[in-house]
This record gives sequence, C-alpha cells and structure tokens, in this order.
Amino acid sequence: MANSSDDWSSDLFGCFSSVTTCCYGFWCCPCLAFTVSKEFEENRCFPLYDLLFPAAGLSLRVTMRNRYGIKGSLCSDVAISCFCGLCSWCQMHRELDIRKGNTS
Repeated sequence: MANSSDDWSSDLFGCFSSVTTCCYGFWCCPCLAFTVSKEFEENRCFPLYDLLFPAAGLSLRVTMRNRYGIKGSLCSDVAISCFCGLCSWCQMHRELDIRKGNTS
C-alpha cells in the first residue's frame, strides 16, 4: 500500500469539492475513465472493457481501495459501480488528485 487512509478523501457525491471533475465526468465520462486509468498507471484503454465486460470500473475501484487502504467492502463497490458509475469515476479521479497533490 502506498498511502494508507481509513476513508475516501471525498464523498461519493462530493461534486462540489471538485466541480471541474464532475463536469468532466458528466460531459465526457469515457474521457474521465481514460484519465483515471492513466493516472492510476493502468492501460488507458482499460475502460473500453466496460463495453464487453462491465466490471472494469469496479475492478479499478477495488484495486484503488486496496492500494490506498481505504475502508469498504466488495459488496459496496459492486453497488456503487452498478448504480452510481459516473459518481464512482469522479470519486476515483478526486482521490488520485488529492493523493498526488493536484488539488486546486
């Protein structure tokens, strides 16, 4: 684990903590997913697997949570990825920004 934390740095619905991220996700979610994958050092085409295998966002979320020591469960990750996919990508983007010191 790189940096350990108890919780996500921002709430799932914390759009007002980074309006630009939420606008980016709302207007071009695939682009946001590519950005998150790249910043997390995964293949940028990884989100394309969502077209064939709709668990790419889920697997990235679980990996991020495990790498950073964030509390949660697979069950909650599944529910969030299935019912709040856009919010999940936005939360992962904010998490990476905060961990890399790119907050504005």
